[in-house]
Amino acid sequence: MKLLTHNMLTSHVKGVTKGYPLLIKATEVKVNEVEFNPQFVSRMIPKLEWSALIQAAEGVGHRQDLPDTLVSNYENDEDFLHKVHRVLLEVEVIEGSLQCPESGREFPISKGVPNMLLNEDES
Repeated sequence: MKLLTHNMLTSHVKGVTKGYPLLIKATEVKVNEVEFNPQFVSRMIPKLEWSALIQAAEGVGHRQDLPDTLVSNYENDEDFLHKVHRVLLEVEVIEGSLQCPESGREFPISKGVPNMLLNEDES
């Protein structure tokens, strides 16, 4: 699961009002090189919850010295875009789980795929 995907996932357990951001418990993380596309990264940045990205990157040990707050004029800062690209698209959680911050419900991550399916009594 790439951190880009994580940034868009939330817990939908019945009764949960604060299901975002999910906490990552990673047991295996890999970094795979992906071709750099600055336009894609620039288009994705406004769609991100920046603080959740920083928290996730730090949690898996790959913050890449990203700042706590989004830099201005990031579209023209190639060094910054490279760092964001690496965190969003190259860092991947292979094994572990995602935990709902409110209910504590864990969703497994296996072979890079998060299983967000709920039991009948949870939906």
